Amino acid sequence: MPARITGLSTRLITVPLLRSWGAEAPENHVIVTSLTTDDGGTGHGFSWTPTIGPQAVKALLDHDIAPFIIGLEANAETVWDQLWKRLHEAGGGGLTTIAMAGVDLALWDLKARQAGTSVTGLLGQRQESVEVYGSGVNLHYSLEQLVEQARRWVAAGHHAVKIKVGKPELTEDAERVAAVREVIGPDRRLMIDANQRWDLAHTFRALEVLGEYGLEWLEEPIRADDLWAYRRLRKHSPVPIALGENVHTVYRFRDFIEAEAVDIIQPNIVRVGGITPFRRIVELARTHSIRVAPHLLPELSGQLALTLAEPVSVEDVEDASFGQLGVLAGPSPVRISNMRGTTRLSSAGLPGLGFQFSGEPQQAYDTSALDSKGNRSEYSNS
Repeated sequence: MPARITGLSTRLITVPLLRSWGAEAPENHVIVTSLTTDDGGTGHGFSWTPTIGPQAVKALLDHDIAPFIIGLEANAETVWDQLWKRLHEAGGGGLTTIAMAGVDLALWDLKARQAGTSVTGLLGQRQESVEVYGSGVNLHYSLEQLVEQARRWVAAGHHAVKIKVGKPELTEDAERVAAVREVIGPDRRLMIDANQRWDLAHTFRALEVLGEYGLEWLEEPIRADDLWAYRRLRKHSPVPIALGENVHTVYRFRDFIEAEAVDIIQPNIVRVGGITPFRRIVELARTHSIRVAPHLLPELSGQLALTLAEPVSVEDVEDASFGQLGVLAGPSPVRISNMRGTTRLSSAGLPGLGFQFSGEPQQAYDTSALDSKGNRSEYSNS
């Protein structure tokens, strides 16, 4: 008989950022989840939010999700669909899908562990490595600090970088973009992210000024749910339009894609509800020839990026990975290194998702027999 879920426990970890993302985001929150089944299995996952709602996410998991999923068959796809129907009246996305990710990731972790492989190996690794681009939450940086950050990205081997824009005066944005372009040179790709700070008219003015710096994409310049404005913007923009970190369901991604309002989608695996919906969103994008660039969380999104049919770039915000923040008690599930002059990510091949969070009992992982795809015939977790 298929294994059934017997329990779900949660734990909140709050950790200060090594490089503040500004007064509104000085820390990150991780809600660690552990799921058990009646055959003795255990899966580990997490939900994540940098600012709003960690206690609300934990409460959803503890009081609404845990009682509902107990007794369900431990299958990520079927649990996700049943749970989304259950929670939908409280919101089809946002806090609900962030909480759902804690269950979905734990179920995928469980399945991979029981198969004796990593999640990357379970899903089928298609890429040996993926490119990593340097990113920063840096709108509050002085021009000098921003330039120094760009120099660090160049020294680290990044062939693509992303900076924030959205200063009160467009002339200041132009000065900052010009300075970064000068540091990184003409051959590295440069992306800019306005984080919903502009309206449509200002976005067109900004493109006239900033477009001359050879932009790879303009990210989320307008309120993320304004489909009408994005449709008009993309129709006339000389720069590709990227969005998705604040789009939470496959249905909403469908709306933007079918409206021809976006060039690059950026689903955040936790915000959309986990690996199950992320894979559905990626398949939707692939069938419409839309580029995918996963948002944040390189230790998670990197593992999934290695399984995609088309190469993608993974975002790495400086000094903000789980390993750098001290959230992990064990090794990172991915390796980021300078390979052939380019910063790239590869799988570390740890069992399951490979996350061992601080405060958990030590887990002895013998990875010596894992091959380059993260697979092996035998595996022990003691």
